Amino acid sequence: MARDEVDMTPVESRDELVAWLAAGAKPKARFRIGTEHEKFPFTVGRHEPVPYAGPRGIRALLEGMQMLLGWEPIMDLDNIIGLHDVTGGGAISLEPGGQFELTGAPVETVHQTSTELQAHLAQVREVARPLGVGFLGLGMSPKWTRAEAPVMPKRRYRIMTNYMPKVGRYGLDMMYRTCTVQTNLDFSSEADMVKKLRVGLALQPIATAIFANSPFTEGKPNGFLSFRSEIWRDTDNQRAGMLPFVFEPGMGFERWVDYALDVPMYFVKRGDDYIDVAGQSFRDLLAGRLPGMQGERATLSDWSNHLTTIFPEVRLKRYIEMRGADSGPWRRLPAFPALWAGLLYDDEALEAAWDLVKDWTAEERQQLRDEVPRRGFNAMIRGARALDIARACVDLARRGLARRDRNDANGCDETRYLEPIEEYLERGITPAEELLEKFDGPWHGSVEPVFTEYAY
Repeated sequence: MARDEVDMTPVESRDELVAWLAAGAKPKARFRIGTEHEKFPFTVGRHEPVPYAGPRGIRALLEGMQMLLGWEPIMDLDNIIGLHDVTGGGAISLEPGGQFELTGAPVETVHQTSTELQAHLAQVREVARPLGVGFLGLGMSPKWTRAEAPVMPKRRYRIMTNYMPKVGRYGLDMMYRTCTVQTNLDFSSEADMVKKLRVGLALQPIATAIFANSPFTEGKPNGFLSFRSEIWRDTDNQRAGMLPFVFEPGMGFERWVDYALDVPMYFVKRGDDYIDVAGQSFRDLLAGRLPGMQGERATLSDWSNHLTTIFPEVRLKRYIEMRGADSGPWRRLPAFPALWAGLLYDDEALEAAWDLVKDWTAEERQQLRDEVPRRGFNAMIRGARALDIARACVDLARRGLARRDRNDANGCDETRYLEPIEEYLERGITPAEELLEKFDGPWHGSVEPVFTEYAY
């Protein structure tokens, strides 16, 4: 999330919240792909986290990027915390521990996503190299402790930092020590949204296995292939998870609004002030009876900001956000939007994907979700290995992308972006298992080589 929304239009009723979500529907010709990815900055010499302040800190990095790009700064009081392209392009933002995030522009093809990504990484390297800063694409910081993670000066994160330990074991690890790649996709109608949401939720653990890339914590194997995914199982279960209600009859925008109304809030923003309302109800704000803010009415900004603080495996806003993957090396990043665009933007592939998952029960979906972080492709559902389902999904995505038939200047379609994950599927291992092979072999029990071999 690049910045908090500012739309002070008052909201009087639940129906207006439903209408706001429904307004996200668009004709298929206007479907876009948006990709967000996070990466860990580290000091090139000692492989340590990068602080916010100082001549070689993250603030200096953002200021350098502002000079290079000419983008508008996003400020939190006197601190620069991000940049955005006012021409409708992307944005750069900071996660709580300094993870550097590119929120990509909504584009028509995976080719454009790939081009945007390569341009961004080249720009970041140009600014970071003189500062002695490198970037790592992994699902979890492999080396430093929670105490060593830097803290960014964003007030919304201060509120979350205070609240997280009250609602789960791993909330602070999620905030300060994980990185993800996400993709945002459109829907054409309420029915289309529901089908995509169901397919996305059911298959999100499969995507987690395909991109599993967080086997190290504090310099040692942590016993998981995607510890980032395990962290989400005990971060804040009121706002995370597999959402069984999405698969029940009657699912639609109204049902999502009712769910979101019951997810506790973190903050309300008024002017430049962040008001800590952690744990309190949006329903009370909507009714003008929020304790300490009696008579204050909800705005569209409040609603939009609240939706960014809900963290299920798939998130509905005015588009659908796929949230299951660990971050990884740059070659694998376009594979994530390619996988989901291939599955969800081609009608035949979407129908086939739904056929694959439609008979799974809530319990089976949850068991798969619970097993994947540790077992990866060896997790089971209905007697099938996650590996076999992953191969089937990538095959469906490949055919969906081929039918999309979006070619680049060289006449290549989008299927080539699946190749980096197909290499792992052929070997039958996750990226995390490759890292563990290296740790046990040529790396001689050290995570230090990851900072050179897997840096951007």
